[in-house]
Amino acid sequence: MTRRKKEAESQLGFTTLDTPNKGGIQEASALHCMLSESLWRRLGSGGDLPQSGGEYNPYPVARRVNSSHGMMIDDDMEAGSLGPYHDRPRTFPNMRTKPYTPLIFRILLGINVRVLFILLLLGFGAIFYMGASTSPIIVFVISICILSFLVSIYLTKWVLAKDEGPPEMVQIADAIRDGAEGFFRTQYGSISKMAMLLALVILCIYLFRNTTPQQESSGVGRSTSAYITVAAFLLGALCSGIAGYVGMWVSVRANVRVSSAARRSAREALQVATRAGGLSAIIVVGMAVIGIAVLYATFYVWLGVDSPGSMKVTDLPLLLVGYGFGASFVALFAQLGGGIYTKAADVGADLVGKVEQGIPEDDPRNPAVIADLVGDNVGDCAARGADLFESIAAEIISAMILGGTMAQHYPSGFILFPLVVHSFDLVVSSVGIFSIRGTRESGVMAPIEDPMTILQKGYSVTIVLAVVAFALSTRWLLYTEQAPSAWFNFALCGLVGIITAYVFVWITKYYTDYKHEPVRTLALSSSTGHGTNIIAGVSLGLESTALPVLVISVAIISAYWLGQTCGLVDETGNPIGGLFGTAVATMGMLSTAAYILTMDMFGPIADNAGGIVEMSQQPESVREITDVLDAVGNTTKATTKGFAIGSAALASFLLFSAYMDEVAAFAHQPFKQVDIAVPEVFVGGLLGSMLIFVFSAWACSAVGRTAQEVVNEVRRQFIERPGIMDYKEKPDYGRCVAIVASASLREMIKPGALAIISPIVVGFLFRILGYYTGHPLLGAKVVASLLMFATVAGILMALFLNTAGGAWDNAKKYIETGALGGKGSDAHKAAVTGDTVGDPFKDTAGPSLHVLIKMLATITLVMAPVFL
Repeated sequence: MTRRKKEAESQLGFTTLDTPNKGGIQEASALHCMLSESLWRRLGSGGDLPQSGGEYNPYPVARRVNSSHGMMIDDDMEAGSLGPYHDRPRTFPNMRTKPYTPLIFRILLGINVRVLFILLLLGFGAIFYMGASTSPIIVFVISICILSFLVSIYLTKWVLAKDEGPPEMVQIADAIRDGAEGFFRTQYGSISKMAMLLALVILCIYLFRNTTPQQESSGVGRSTSAYITVAAFLLGALCSGIAGYVGMWVSVRANVRVSSAARRSAREALQVATRAGGLSAIIVVGMAVIGIAVLYATFYVWLGVDSPGSMKVTDLPLLLVGYGFGASFVALFAQLGGGIYTKAADVGADLVGKVEQGIPEDDPRNPAVIADLVGDNVGDCAARGADLFESIAAEIISAMILGGTMAQHYPSGFILFPLVVHSFDLVVSSVGIFSIRGTRESGVMAPIEDPMTILQKGYSVTIVLAVVAFALSTRWLLYTEQAPSAWFNFALCGLVGIITAYVFVWITKYYTDYKHEPVRTLALSSSTGHGTNIIAGVSLGLESTALPVLVISVAIISAYWLGQTCGLVDETGNPIGGLFGTAVATMGMLSTAAYILTMDMFGPIADNAGGIVEMSQQPESVREITDVLDAVGNTTKATTKGFAIGSAALASFLLFSAYMDEVAAFAHQPFKQVDIAVPEVFVGGLLGSMLIFVFSAWACSAVGRTAQEVVNEVRRQFIERPGIMDYKEKPDYGRCVAIVASASLREMIKPGALAIISPIVVGFLFRILGYYTGHPLLGAKVVASLLMFATVAGILMALFLNTAGGAWDNAKKYIETGALGGKGSDAHKAAVTGDTVGDPFKDTAGPSLHVLIKMLATITLVMAPVFL
């Protein structure tokens, strides 16, 4: 039987799960995925098309499932008769021409196993030695991170052990994976070149900059400081890239397994998608924490910190700023490039497919459908992994800098506190992920439950544990005999942050979930036309900025007041805990970041699963399950973006304070206030606000231009190949993939360059103006104003874009459930128009903005000497 099955598979052109997938990937701009004759004849010949609610069988003979592989094996295949398909190629031909594995993995795989094992032992030994030489707290943090990586390995094995379903699903998933990996390689190749160029610029600036009195007294000269900053920048960029790759690697392998699980149970599909997102989230958060911990320990040992005549431990966190800048740099371009890719393909596919041709969202007849599904992985999973990595890194570093200020008077636990909080984040989020379990009876089609309710229960478990862990962390590290109750005030600050995160998630859910009134009102506006849908969506997005801003305002003031009244004072008796209280609230908000990222990764994986189910013509009952998961995924993605904006607002406030402290240290004079009544300073604020609007405009217009190319290409194929609509001709998927891949790489440069160059140019020009007008700190003050106004405008704009886009998307989903006429109605067409407007809002410009906010803060920290 096995031999005959293998012969059948080889002649039909599909491979089972235990067959190695050989081959590589072409450059993204040359990717061509063409659907073969096989699928179209199976789909189009004589009555094999699925009817509503009926099961489509691409192999019109009796089938049974091979339990060892999860593949459909035909009875006549086993008998040796291959039927009419024996000479036809794979449904989706492999797009690879040579094996592709990232360089770092190729190097590791080329090493002998025993040698690799010894090297790993030596590496871990060196890490633990440096940790032990630094602090027992560092050893604790590194140990927790390594244990979390072991948990992620278990989750990886669990997810990959799930079957991939019938061969038509596997082949579609292969095409998606090949396109995503090809684009990722090309995109990150471009980003790495830009990162190396920027590293060279930073090196030159630091070699000729001034030094602070602390650096002079500790013997850290210009060259040492320059090499440290560049090394930290490159390490941050590398880790951010790896975080993005992990997100993409998981999603392109989990999507087909969720599709297959949906054929059996909605709960199982939910569990597979959640655990797949969870393993990616644990790796991303763990990498951010262990990267900073190892870098801190390395600098501590290498520079001989706290030994006579060397640097003090309180000044050490400032050396980590380059790490946060590298992470922000990669995350910005990853988000821009991936966002342009996914939304241009999505808009093009929707406008022609849904509106003009009236075919379903992921119909295999749409030439842009593969590009759309690839975009979910590179735009949502890869970019979001880099994004959350950058958020956590920036927050940890800014809190450690403020902790260094506190540690000048109190224990050094204030510096390492952020690392411990995020170590506990890995533990409590893992418990939350494992709390989501599948059905007890596998193979039984259970009724569809509300996935959002299940995910919220897991989030509630995570929050309860986070509160306990946060209280233990503050008592352990922030207790001091001079103020015995201070740790309790800081624990309350953390509780403020945790409550803020929960409220942010609830607010975003209220404005973007179609179970609530705002989205239903938006859907109702679609019944009167396209224009009223757009007006309602814009007004909803504008209104949605109010509650989050009020919540952020209350959180900042409450945390600052709790910190200020904790009893910690400086040598003159002035309270000094206010800013650190705000930092603790930020840590509290991000103390469940791994579970939040899990919910975010769930969205694109579920979206891809729905596309695979649609393209492989599965029964309507399966599509219903993936539709429900997809709609919930839209909400979870929107809530994660709201969460990221809130944390960005708090982290930027901390980084702004760190910038002012650094300017004071370099200028050798106090720098406590920025007076916006000074004309030049006010102009800096205007320029910062303008930067946000121009950046958003360029990001959206990039999607628009690329989408126009996709629309023209899809229309051309439908005109020149009229048989596509009758399944008699095959669309050229590869052409659309090539268009969006090359265009997104080209279009991401301009807005990214604007974000990086603007603050440097503004600060340098006003520095020169200040030199000639007798205002020595004018450049630094103008940049501070630019940073302040850009943060405020960026928060509001990102809230508007993300919420409006998510609401438009779910209004469309609500109508597709059968409301207001259902699919194909005039209301549905108007909702699709709103969704296409919202796509670049919520997945390109909006997510890029909160990365931009933090990147502006880190770039001003790194480039502060240029402004003096």
